[in-house]
Amino acid sequence: MTQELIEKSKKFLWLPFTQMKDYDENPFIIESGEGIKVKDINGKEYYDGFSSVWLNVHGHRKKELDAAIKKQLGKIAHSTLLGMTNVPATELAEKLIEISPEKLTRAFYSDSGAEAMEIALKMAFQYWQNIGKREKQKFISMQNGYHGDTIGAVSVGSIALYHQVYGPLMFNSFKAPIPYVYRSESGDPAQCRDECLATLEQLLIENHQEIAALTIESIVQGAAGMIVMPEGFLVGVRELCTKYGVLMIVDEVATGFGRTGKMFACEHESVQPDIMAIGKGITGGYLPIAATLATEEIYLAFYDDYEKLKTLFHGHSYTGNQLGCAVALENLRLFESEKIVEQVAKKSEDLHLLLNELKSLPHVGDIRQLGFMCGIELVHSKETKELFPAEKRIGYQVTLKMRELGMLTRPLGDVVVFMPPLVSTREDLRAMVMIIKEAINEVTNGVRAVEV
Repeated sequence: MTQELIEKSKKFLWLPFTQMKDYDENPFIIESGEGIKVKDINGKEYYDGFSSVWLNVHGHRKKELDAAIKKQLGKIAHSTLLGMTNVPATELAEKLIEISPEKLTRAFYSDSGAEAMEIALKMAFQYWQNIGKREKQKFISMQNGYHGDTIGAVSVGSIALYHQVYGPLMFNSFKAPIPYVYRSESGDPAQCRDECLATLEQLLIENHQEIAALTIESIVQGAAGMIVMPEGFLVGVRELCTKYGVLMIVDEVATGFGRTGKMFACEHESVQPDIMAIGKGITGGYLPIAATLATEEIYLAFYDDYEKLKTLFHGHSYTGNQLGCAVALENLRLFESEKIVEQVAKKSEDLHLLLNELKSLPHVGDIRQLGFMCGIELVHSKETKELFPAEKRIGYQVTLKMRELGMLTRPLGDVVVFMPPLVSTREDLRAMVMIIKEAINEVTNGVRAVEV
């Protein structure tokens, strides 16, 4: 049966973000999970070192979350949100507004983070149309930005590997620099921050009259390689958006729900977005629910008599799904009762010390961390920060070795991603970091390193 399943997976599936030739060489099928570990069809267990792509909070088979879904199944699985609502969707909206930055007052549901961003773009664009400023039709996005894979989200993204092939399908957006301190000439966080803000301000001075909104990931650029913005950058962007009359769309899909040691990463700098996209951890990693949160000012620009045609004509078949909203409500109850955000903030200090043990490895160039979002950048030379040749796929090889050693994650180029479930204990964190260390050592052993 095991080999039969593997052959079926090779014959019928097309996996996301996967070169299927790679999969055919290293097939892998998950059968079950318990706590922060998953088990494959051969019965081998693995630490879930990337929270099943950045979204698991409480671990797998959390009894309270399981029970919430079963309870909702006894009532109804799904009904539409077009022109009506349902009980858990209504209660969840109230809870989301309660825990979000105070200026956000309305929740619009969708099924994924990319869709939440797509909705944010349409809201921002139509907002200006609805209030009579039709010239404001352009967007600013950040270099190395990633907001998902729908066409609008791709258009405000800026990672060539993911986006360049779709160029003819995309609308143009202005690109603003973002601080990547490790790769900057000065290596000074404050200087890097100030230079990027100055460039952004010049772009706004010249073009603000035609710019509807700016999109930015909150504090950490995930898909770009866990690039952590220096202190003061996000709030500086907020100040410039306000000064030049541009809406600020903050993408909290990956960073939200406790991942950085705050409920939302923008809280680290007390930033109030005009629109905010959320997803991933919203259901504890159980079901696909996402939402776009907006201010009352933006909401009211769409509120009018139908014949004025100010309606936001957007929606999805499973928007506000009862099962997803029910488990999201229970997830947020657990955040409170188990003090998840506070626990992450405390354990992040221990994790920082553990990750510091990797700095002595000859090919670990930089370690970036905010809460439980971590990236370990592997380099051929510490002194020059020279990258490994791309064809060596060192990051990929390290994660394959980690799988062999009992832990799952995916690389971002030669950046090893570490984003464990938020309930991971200190002992779990140490065990996982030791697997990372061993894998890096084994894969890079024998590669000539240039020491500092």
